[in-house]
This record gives sequence, C-alpha cells and structure tokens, in this order.
Amino acid sequence: MPPSATPFPRIDSAPLDTWQWPTPPFAWRHQAAVGDGAQRCRIETRNGAAVEGELLAIDPAARSLSFRASSTGAAVQLPFERFVRLTLLEPLVPAARRAGVPIERVPAAAQERGYRLQLTQTGALLEGRTLGHIESDEALYLFAPVEGDRSVQRMLVPRSAYSRCEFGASAEEVAARHWVATPDALIAALAEQDRKPVQPLGASLLQLGFLTSEQLDRALAEPSNERPLGERLVAAGLLSRSDLQTALAHKMGYPLVDLERFPIDPEAVTKLPFKAAVAARALPLMIDGPRLVIAVDRPSRLDKLHGLQAFAGLRLAPVLASKHRILAALAKLGQADPWAVNELKLRPGYFATTT
Repeated sequence: MPPSATPFPRIDSAPLDTWQWPTPPFAWRHQAAVGDGAQRCRIETRNGAAVEGELLAIDPAARSLSFRASSTGAAVQLPFERFVRLTLLEPLVPAARRAGVPIERVPAAAQERGYRLQLTQTGALLEGRTLGHIESDEALYLFAPVEGDRSVQRMLVPRSAYSRCEFGASAEEVAARHWVATPDALIAALAEQDRKPVQPLGASLLQLGFLTSEQLDRALAEPSNERPLGERLVAAGLLSRSDLQTALAHKMGYPLVDLERFPIDPEAVTKLPFKAAVAARALPLMIDGPRLVIAVDRPSRLDKLHGLQAFAGLRLAPVLASKHRILAALAKLGQADPWAVNELKLRPGYFATTT
C-alpha cells in the first residue's frame, strides 16, 4: 500500500508587503496615517501649474502614481517625470493627548531646516522647510511643519525632478556652533561667569537651541495671562521642565559645553565613581587646578555629588550640557570602563584587613 501523500502547504500569492509612505525620521508620537483609499493631495507640474485632487496609489518601481481630479473623476496614471512635487493635504497629527501631559509637538528646534532643490528642467529653485528627509532611489520625501509645529505635512519630490539638493542647519545645530568646545574656551567662560549680565530667558533658549526663532516669536506674541514665559512654553509642550531648568541656569551665566567636540580628559573621568556620575547625570570634563569641571543638564544635579567631593579631592565646578549628550557620553565612557579602579575601591572587602 503506497504511503499517503503529504500535501504541500498553501502559499498565498498576495504580496506580503505593500508600499507605505515613509514615516518622519524622528521620534514623535502621532496618530496613524490614512491607509488604503484616496488621499487628498496637490500636484505641482513642471510648467508651474498646481492641481488638487486625490492620490489613489503610488508605484515606486514604475515611478508613477494613480490620480484623479475629483471623487467622481476618472483615474489617470501620472509618471514621476511629469511633476516636481506631490503634497498630501491631510497632515499627520499628534497622538491623543494624555491627561495632565502637554500635547506632543514635533522636535522643530532639533529637526526643522530649510531645503533648496534645483529643478532639472528649468534650473529654478524649489524651497521650503522640512523636519528631516528621506531619500530613496525614486524620490525625496520631505516633512513640512504645519499648524504651529503641531503636525507634519508629507511631500514627495521625484528624483528625476531635481539635479541638486541642499539642506540648511537646524536651530540646535546653529546654536551648537557657539557652544564651548575647547578647554581654554571653557576656562575663559568660567572666569567670565560672575561678570556676565543676566540675559532674557528667550535669548538663552535660542542660544541653547531649544526653540526656533519662529517658535519664540509666536510664544511672545501670545497673551501671557500673568504666567512667566518658561511656564507657558512648558504648558504648550514646546519645552520640557528639564530644559527650562537648563535655560534658567544658562541665563544666569553658566557656560554651555558642546560634548560632541569637547575633548574629555580621561583623568578627570576617573575622579568620580561611574554609578554616582550616572545617578547624578554628571560628566567630569577636565581638571583645572583645584577644581573638577563637571557637565550637568542643570546645576541642581550637583546636590547629589556633594558627598563625593572629598572622594574626588577637588572642588566641583558645574557647567551645562544637553541631557541627551551627557547620557550618550556616559554610556560611551561606561563601555570603556575608565572607572574600574574607583569601582574596585568601593567594593566591600577591597581594603586590607588587620586579621
């Protein structure tokens, strides 16, 4: 009797993946984009005309899209070579607001920058603002901030439409150019700290790269209702409470250090135990005579280190750095384990006994 046949598993012939519009290239909680179905859009043609209608589908491999001028109109296939920019008119919006939490805005200060594209056919410039970009073989995807930096409008520019693209610096990157980046500059900034006049909070926010100038102008133009500027910015979701504390310290004269460029002294790093440095979010930078210069995101962090000042054998001098760069530097230094000797000294049983 022949053995019973074992049937092959059924294979679904439908594609496993369908094309989806790229998501913005930064962390931001937002509601899910509209999936299948028609999406309102605007198409700008090579001759300068603009037409609105509905986007039905995109075929990146074929460099074409399906479009209709109205909900009752006939669908047409439009090659990418026929237009210079496609804009989806329904923006991505923030995720639903949670109780007691400010609405989550896009990180404009860190991501928003100008773009300039030179069009292939005419040589004209296509310009605008975008929150990051994604470039693929078929197109350049842009993400314009709209609705007061609360939402994102998605755009597609075919690769065939432009011959050259340029992107400017973000507000954070512009500010970072003026942050302290060398030991000599830091010593000079510390010497000037007590003589530096107190500046407006808005100026500190721009110098720190926490806000764009447009965001600050909008905030200053709104009624204050007797609330300080910093509190209004926190309530609006434009600024975190931690960043506000950093800005308040900076306006009082604390220097700001760019940890991406500043050369950290390995000897300074070993002056504090790693666990204590991480707990206080404090990064030793350099030794300057009798003091240990430490980067914190706000001076109150040093309260956790006062008990270790005797361990360091040096007076602690705080300077400012951004929170995420301090954490990144600590993580990198922790992998190299420059605190190994100090950690060993703190372990029970390390010190020799008399028995």
